[in-house]
Amino acid sequence: MSTRSRAAREGDPGRSAATDATGEVPPLETVIAARVREYRVAAGLNAAELAAKSGISRAMISRIETATTSASLSTIERLADALAVPVTALFRGVDTEREAAFTPAGQGSVTARSGTRLGHEYRQLGLLKGIDGAIDPTLVTLTESSAVFPLFQHPGTEFFYMLEGVMVYAHGSHSYTLRPGDSLLIDGEAPHGPQELIEVPIRFLAIGQLHAR
Repeated sequence: MSTRSRAAREGDPGRSAATDATGEVPPLETVIAARVREYRVAAGLNAAELAAKSGISRAMISRIETATTSASLSTIERLADALAVPVTALFRGVDTEREAAFTPAGQGSVTARSGTRLGHEYRQLGLLKGIDGAIDPTLVTLTESSAVFPLFQHPGTEFFYMLEGVMVYAHGSHSYTLRPGDSLLIDGEAPHGPQELIEVPIRFLAIGQLHAR
């Protein structure tokens, strides 16, 4: 039997994969084809044995492994069960490139916000663009020059984690004394902000959703 014929019989997705209107191999079908064949071979099963274990026809197994059909989620679940792997394993390699932001220690973009002119430093620790509801992690530093404190109001929630110093933080009609290791999660719609600096310098991590300022 020729290499080409053997590849077709085994369902080699790299040799006999479906193409779309542009001539490109559909990524999802191709990835599933490669994963099913990979796990089938690793399990020591041929297509007929996988068909028997999964209750899926051998013809369908062949079409899936050659990326000539789009398998339904229920079919993928049955294949995963027969191969004794998580369903997610059959999607490994699909759309794995995602944006990330790495900020080395001591770096980060210093941004101007309400309170900057009063001695507050806001150091943005990362930003992912174009993602709905992305978080906005910021390292906030307050010093003795921070004598007057602005109040903030914005949609969404915000989380604070104290790293250094001691301060009283106001949220609505309540006040909280925050020390290193303390955290505070608030609804940003209520007026909030530092109320009293007890031990400076003060550093805390503020994490909220991006919103218009």
